Order: sequence, then structure tokens, then C-alpha cells
Amino acid sequence: MRHGKKFNHLGRTASHRKAMLSNMATSLILHRRISTTLAKAKELRKYVEPLITRAKEDTTHNRRVAFSYLQSKEGIKALFGEVAEKVAARNGGYTRIIKTGFRLGDNAEMCIIELVDFNELMLKDAKPAKKTTRRSRRSTGKSTDANEQVADAKADTSDADNKGADEQKEDKSED
Repeated sequence: MRHGKKFNHLGRTASHRKAMLSNMATSLILHRRISTTLAKAKELRKYVEPLITRAKEDTTHNRRVAFSYLQSKEGIKALFGEVAEKVAARNGGYTRIIKTGFRLGDNAEMCIIELVDFNELMLKDAKPAKKTTRRSRRSTGKSTDANEQVADAKADTSDADNKGADEQKEDKSED
């Protein structure tokens, strides 16, 4: 029976799975983005996010725990250096999985897993250029510059219309 065994074994033995996830995590930290299958990416997310959370606090113990997972000095330097600086303000969700389609040979679902704070293209899209205000028929009690300008413009046009109407009445009365 398979009760209570929730994680995906990925068709590998425990030692092979551990080595593969360690190598993939090191590659993700060093290269910021890797392409893999969706199943591996979901398991890698569970593996690497706790390591990134540990990297926020740079202690000897946290470095040793991270090294036991990654087995790479370069990976540890990058994790506790650049990666920890970028994600310091983030509370979780350090990785993003983007589906890219299906592999040609065996039709496996492929994706890109990347570190969220390192994708410059998506960071630019996330910031809106300028916030626009919505005009409503109801007044909210707040007086904004845009509403005042609209009210001034309406007053000017209504004054001009009233003057034109007064002049027309005077012309008719003179006739």
C-alpha cells in the first residue's frame, strides 16, 4: 500500500533523487533560471524555497545546513550573497514556474523555473507607468485637482453659453 507517501518519487531511488534535486537547486541558484519538466520543477520548488528562507539569516549553522543540501561552495556563496540580498523583503514565493509546452520526444510537460526577483522583464511589467484616476458621477467628498479642473472648465463653458444667450435676448428685444 502507498498510504501517506505524498511526494513524487520521480521514478528514482532516494539517493538518485536527492543528488538530482541538489544539482538542480545549485543550477537554479547559480543561473537564476533552468528549463526542466513540470514534475521536477514542482519538487525543486519544495526543495529550494526553504533553503532561500534560511539564507536570509547568515549564520554558520544556516550555511552548514544549506551546504548539506547543495554540496556546492559556489552555490552557497551565491545563495547567501546575491540571492539573499534580493529576496530579503520577500516573505515567500521565491520561485516562479512558467509552462513552455511539451517535449518533442516523449511529450513530457516542460517548464522554466526561475527566481522571481531576478527576471528584469517581468519586474518592469509589474510596475505601472502612471496611475489613472477614475471619474465617477457621485462625489466622494474628496476634492482632487482633476475634479476641480473639470468643474472649472464646465463653469467657463456655462458662463460663455449664458453670455451668448443673454446677447441673443438683447438682440431680440432691440428688434
